[in-house]
Amino acid sequence: MRLVRRAIRSARLEPSVILSLLVLSLSACSPAVKGTQERGGTMTPSIIDPYLHIQHALADDSVDEVKANAGMLATAAAALGAPAAKIDAAALQLAEAGDLTATRDRFGTLSEAIVTYMDGFHLSPPEGVRIATCPMVNKPWLQQEATLANPYYGKSMLTCGSFR
Repeated sequence: MRLVRRAIRSARLEPSVILSLLVLSLSACSPAVKGTQERGGTMTPSIIDPYLHIQHALADDSVDEVKANAGMLATAAAALGAPAAKIDAAALQLAEAGDLTATRDRFGTLSEAIVTYMDGFHLSPPEGVRIATCPMVNKPWLQQEATLANPYYGKSMLTCGSFR
């Protein structure tokens, strides 16, 4: 930035050169552009793996490790940049949930954000992971098991839902 100031003060440089120096100095100060996923690929495991731990815990009526996995998921979503902002925000809200009911509700928001992101980028889930829907709450979830394990109702209605 000092170089730009000196160049402007001396006025010996062409305006286009001054503009180029200004752009270079500003880009050096800004954060690196974060990468999104390639269209038509597979959803990144950095999002799916912690998500699946959360889904499994909720299907088992547990909130153990939800906060830690939601934090990892938020970090992974932030690395994807602006297109994954809804995933990031939903994961952060999930990490702050207190009880099982609130955790399940916020998990629904996270699941919708992930499925919307995947649909928008035409991403498929990793091999063995499928998208299911709970008709009672009208929300999706991803899971790895072949038998339904509903995270919204857990053990009380574990097999309620259908695969997409």
